[in-house]
Amino acid sequence: MAKPIAVQLYSLRQYAEKDFVGVLKRVAEIGYKAVEPAGFWDLSPAEFKKITDDLGLQICSTHIGGHRDPEQVDQNAEILKTLGVDLVCTGCGGGDFKDIDSMKRAADVTNEIVEKYKKYGITVFQHNHYWEFARLDDQIKYDLYMQYCPDVKIELDAFWATNNFVEDPVAITEKYADRIVLLHMKDGNKVPRKGEESLSYDLRALGTGMMPIADVIGKTADCCRNVIVELDFCNIEMWDAIEQSYHYLVDNGLAEGNK
Repeated sequence: MAKPIAVQLYSLRQYAEKDFVGVLKRVAEIGYKAVEPAGFWDLSPAEFKKITDDLGLQICSTHIGGHRDPEQVDQNAEILKTLGVDLVCTGCGGGDFKDIDSMKRAADVTNEIVEKYKKYGITVFQHNHYWEFARLDDQIKYDLYMQYCPDVKIELDAFWATNNFVEDPVAITEKYADRIVLLHMKDGNKVPRKGEESLSYDLRALGTGMMPIADVIGKTADCCRNVIVELDFCNIEMWDAIEQSYHYLVDNGLAEGNK
């Protein structure tokens, strides 16, 4: 059964700076069923909730400030309650995956955050970038890290998980299917690199790059609530990319939209 389609609003940040409400209206007009905010711009959480409710948009989860600070859990839990959300993001920087000791320290913080949110009935998920999928002694660092924090759920960014198409996103999705509560989808092509210092990526609207999108989505389990379009940047105008990505997923039966 197709998952409801959402958009990570970070993708539209350049427009949100000028007219965040207008962004939400256009997202709803395209047919997206849900949004995942990464900040509320000039709105309070309560105002954001009312506007999304009025537009028929669900809030599937949120990326929120202080996500690596255990001392901000109580404050953030109040925001999540206002939003009616029971999923919250955490994540790690590249330095947290420098070596085994760094990963263990990062996992200790994640485990503390997970435990603190439990009393509020809120589930913590980890959002990845590319550095978690580098290898250490021929083992994917992410596999080690996820062993250190077994209770954290996953918002898998399948594109970043390829680490520039070195790793297989289909196999990764299948391996962690019972922990993946949200799936981030972007598309793009492999970019030749000269060492790890080269961080350029060729990101594209869904369906126009190398990602095996249908195969990845096909490996998700029932616990995955939404397929979320996220493009940090794109080779075409972002609104065009967000609309093209919507139609690629919905028209091909890979996600469920409102139109």
